[in-house]
Amino acid sequence: MTTRTPAEVVAHAAGAADLAALDARITDCFACPRLVAWREEVAAVRRAAFRDQLYWGRPIPGMGPADAAVGILGLAPAAHGGNRTGRIFTGDRSGDVLFAALHRAGLANQATSVSRDDGLEVRHTRIFPAVRCAPPDNKPTPAERDTCAPWVHREVQLIAPTLKVVVALGGFAWAAWWPVLRAVYGVRPPSPRPAFGHGALWSAPGLPHLLGCYHVSQQNTFTGRLTPGMLDDIMARAKELAGLA
Repeated sequence: MTTRTPAEVVAHAAGAADLAALDARITDCFACPRLVAWREEVAAVRRAAFRDQLYWGRPIPGMGPADAAVGILGLAPAAHGGNRTGRIFTGDRSGDVLFAALHRAGLANQATSVSRDDGLEVRHTRIFPAVRCAPPDNKPTPAERDTCAPWVHREVQLIAPTLKVVVALGGFAWAAWWPVLRAVYGVRPPSPRPAFGHGALWSAPGLPHLLGCYHVSQQNTFTGRLTPGMLDDIMARAKELAGLA
């Protein structure tokens, strides 16, 4: 186990030469004691339905090509989803909704995502979470978000030449985007910050568009706050902004 201070996370992330190197460094992060303890406890205890499976139990890298035009910024891996399968949004109901929508939009080759080796590929799209470890109650702390931020900053930096639009899944991801502007693009974030909302759009010359979308959580999809049609509209708008429509 390699324990790192927040300052060391910054240096370790910045030193990654490409996405493959970044992904490898992300999965070796032990910077947040509470998150490390929780992800490993979940991986050891396991949910009854998955008791025969070997859990990933580590931080989750992003997925998608290095020349992505669309970024999808989420919150954090699910305890029995990404923390189990080792791939973001894979193996949980939030992922079922997201990947089905990406498939309908032509941004994924299949509508389901159950394991790292199920053949899923996303097109023109890079998916990455603001926090890389599964947090208790799906609620990372501000300190954990800030400690994890350098991974997001370096990931965006590596795909920046082609990135045209970022879809923020929920208010947490929306708020996590603003520090990226300073860290990656050298631009002061707007003040006051634009409010998050479903379909909210922020644009500035020379920067990726930021497009808000309700999170694909069961709380939103089961209650009808986020419907498949609403999600399809967001994906269509993202493709339009990225020049893929």
